[in-house]
Formats: sequence, structure tokens, C-alpha cells
Amino acid sequence: MAYLEMRGITKRFPGVVAIDHVDFSVEEGEIHALVGENGAGKTTLMRILYGMESPDEGIIRLGGRAVRIPNPQAAIRLGIGMVHQHFQLVPSFTTLENIVLNREPRRGPLLDRQHARRALGTLIERLGLEVDLSARVSELSVGERQRVEILKLLYRNARLIILDEPTTVLTLQETHALFGMLRRLKEEGRTIIFISHRLSEVMEIADRVTVLRRGRVVGVRSVASTDERELARMMVGEVIAVARQTGHSLENAPPALIVRDVTLAEIPGRLSLKSLSFEVRRGEILGVAGVEGNGQQELVELLAGLRFPQKGQILLDGKDITFMDVRGRRRHGLAVIPPDRLQEGLSLPAPVWANLIATRYHLPPFSHLGFLNRALIQSYAAQLIQKFEVMVPSIDAPTLTLSGGNLQRLIIAREVSTPPRVLIAAHPTRGLDMRATQAIRKLLLELADQGTAVLLISTDIDELLALADRLLVLHRGEIVGFLPISQADPESLGLLMAGRRLERRG
Repeated sequence: MAYLEMRGITKRFPGVVAIDHVDFSVEEGEIHALVGENGAGKTTLMRILYGMESPDEGIIRLGGRAVRIPNPQAAIRLGIGMVHQHFQLVPSFTTLENIVLNREPRRGPLLDRQHARRALGTLIERLGLEVDLSARVSELSVGERQRVEILKLLYRNARLIILDEPTTVLTLQETHALFGMLRRLKEEGRTIIFISHRLSEVMEIADRVTVLRRGRVVGVRSVASTDERELARMMVGEVIAVARQTGHSLENAPPALIVRDVTLAEIPGRLSLKSLSFEVRRGEILGVAGVEGNGQQELVELLAGLRFPQKGQILLDGKDITFMDVRGRRRHGLAVIPPDRLQEGLSLPAPVWANLIATRYHLPPFSHLGFLNRALIQSYAAQLIQKFEVMVPSIDAPTLTLSGGNLQRLIIAREVSTPPRVLIAAHPTRGLDMRATQAIRKLLLELADQGTAVLLISTDIDELLALADRLLVLHRGEIVGFLPISQADPESLGLLMAGRRLERRG
């Protein structure tokens, strides 16, 4: 008998059937992968299991008995825990406070911090992650916030563990450490549901795989009896990989972005950037590699105009923008795909059309004398949605109704509707399925071919190797090496990312 059985699960939203009579079962003590495109229904199915959504039809059995899970508190009481793809943390609380929230060890009416630190210290050591328990979540990088979510789950000692894209923001080494922990949890008899778009990870860690497509189960496979190609075909059909065409020359291309000896002063909880110097030529994709939390976020904020350097100079097409504000930089041709699309890229409650003009609503022809031209804006938004293939219920729908892939397409449509001179693309495919990932990578290549200078910041080494012309590596806020793509490989990048300096070669 399966430890978890979900039979005939159906969930309808206005205008769409998200889950259509899905049967899903997991054996006790197995690691079961759940795969599918963005919007295939994976997260909706798991939100039902965790009590965040109520099914319209179907039954759930846990340990052989039917259960009702009206809310996450009921799920936790049943021994079900979930790490969400999008963080469920309180930014103003410390790491420790977030992890023990609602499960606080107490000394009288007060939080027993010493007891909590001892308990969390054991978990941190087992997982092999470095976490500052005193830091406020608002001060943490995206990768560090993900680690807090994982620790929060393990602290609650869940018997059935749901991990929704848990490795998206982890390094290769951190992913290996996580997998080691999952295997130890499996040996203890815990049951794990692992959602991932990375089929190589699925093949490495899972025992069985369930594939969803458009809200329905299209197959269940043992990992031992399948491969990545079959799983990919089941998910989306054949996917053609994209990569930078070799042979194009950038030697004579003028620089579009120049960063000269820039230093960014350290603020509490954030890294400093130390004497950064690099340039990005027109038509070039310069990749920025590095372990998450080594200055990537600070670099984006510096170039976008959210923070100003202590010294140094930034030039955009020869124009000094070192102390120019965000609006001025955009006016001179800078566009930014931010690293966190939910917190930094979009207003989720706002309608789709509002997000598409968020960076230019104040400019003609969208506004005149302080009044928006709604008819023109609606027409413009409809054109962008069609051009960039953003799947939306309507342009008036709240943006929060879109899937992760469509949220990213929405941001990209806004940022590159008019090809920018310089595009800062920070983790542009993070958390996306294969089809959405390939579409966005293809778009970045097309922009570069049109002459846009692209600074691609990514922790996905395969992505950097496929798209970039050159690579620079950040470590603790410093550039530790440059590599032309012809000399780059995972091993040399790994050494640089660990802080080993190489001579500048590009």
C-alpha cells in the first residue's frame, strides 16, 4: 500500500482546469520526482496536498487512511512539510526567528534562543550549509533565503517532505550536500516529493518520476527504466538546445558598458565590491559566474542605479552614469531583468498591462499632462503579450495569476520591447521549465545579434557556457578571473568560483 495516495484530484480556476482527475501515489521511504512544464499543475497539486488549496474533486489517503487537509497547519500536524519555490519568510525577522516560527522553544514567556541555536546548529552541520542565524532575512541573498526555507522544514521534522524546485538557487556543491541529506532522510524512512525542472537532478536523486502535462498525468517511470530524453519528450516534446554561434568576432565592436575601478562600500549584511573593472561590447554576452551571494546582487544594484559607488566610474555608450538615477539610466538605454521577479520585477496585485508600462508610464505617448492614455496602453500591452507569447487570462488580470514562466516573459517583454543598448540579465531562466528556458535563451542571443550588450549573471554553468562570449568570475565581491569561452570549462570555473585566481585572459 502506498504511503500517499491522491485519487481523482481535480482543481478548477476561472477559465482553466489546473488539475484534471490526477492520480498520484508515493511509497513510504522513496524519493519521488514530479516533473512538467510551468503551468502543468505540479505546484497546484502540491498546494492541495499541503492544504493551501482545496480540491474540487478527489480524495487523499495518508498511511492508508483518508485525510482532510484544510490548511497548512493541518498538513504540519499530519507530518507534511513543504519548501515553496517562492519564499514564505518574514523579511523583518532574523533567520533563527523564521525557522522556529510557531515552533519556538521557550523559557517562560520568552524565546529560548540558546536552545534554538543548539537545535539549528545540528541541522546546519548535517546539511553542510553556512547560515547566519542572527541576520535579518531582508539582508540575505536569494540563495541564503532558500537555505532558511530548507532548515525551517527540517526543524519541523516532517515525515513527508515536499521540495518545490529546492536547488534552483543552490551551487553544485550545495546541491550535492542537499542530496546527501535527502538520502539520509530516506534511510530514516522519510518520504520525499521532489519537484524539479532539472532532469539530470531527477535522474540522480529520485527513485520514481511522475510526469504532468496540462494538468494530467502522462506517465510514471522508474528512474532505472528511463532517461532524460524520454522524460523531456513526455513533458514537452523535443526541445532543441540553443547556443551562441561560434565564429562571430567582437574584437572591433565598441564597448557599450564600461566599469572602471568601481568600489561599493559595505553595508550591514551585504558584501562590498572591490575595484571592479570590465567592459561589455556591443553584441557581446559577458557572463558573470560565481557562487550565489558573492556580489552578484550588489553588482545588479550598482549598475541599475539603486546604489552608488564609493569610487570608480560607470560609462554607458560613453555617457558617465556613475551617479545617475534609475530613470536616467533607463532613458540612456539600460534595461534590467532583476534576480527576483516577484520582489523586484513585478507588482503582483497590479494588472498585467500596468506591469508592462511600469518603466515608461510617465512618458508620451502613454501619458499626457499626468493622465494615462488607457486605450493606447491596452493596445500596446496586447501587442507585447502576443509578440512575446505571454499566456495571460486577459491584460486586466492580476499579474499574480500568471505562472513562473509567464511572469518572466512579462518582465522580458517590458525590458526589451525596444532593444536596449545594455541589458543586465540576472538569473533570467531561474526556476523555469525547459521550453521557457530555451525561449528566453534564444531571445538573449537575438538581442546580442541586434547589437545589445548583455551582462548575463547566472549560477547555471551550463547556461553560461552555452550563451556567453566571455566569462568573469566573482568571489567575495572581487573579480578573480576572466575567461574567453573557448578556454572555459566546468572545472576551471569551479576553481575560480572557489576563489583561486587566474591570470586575466579576456
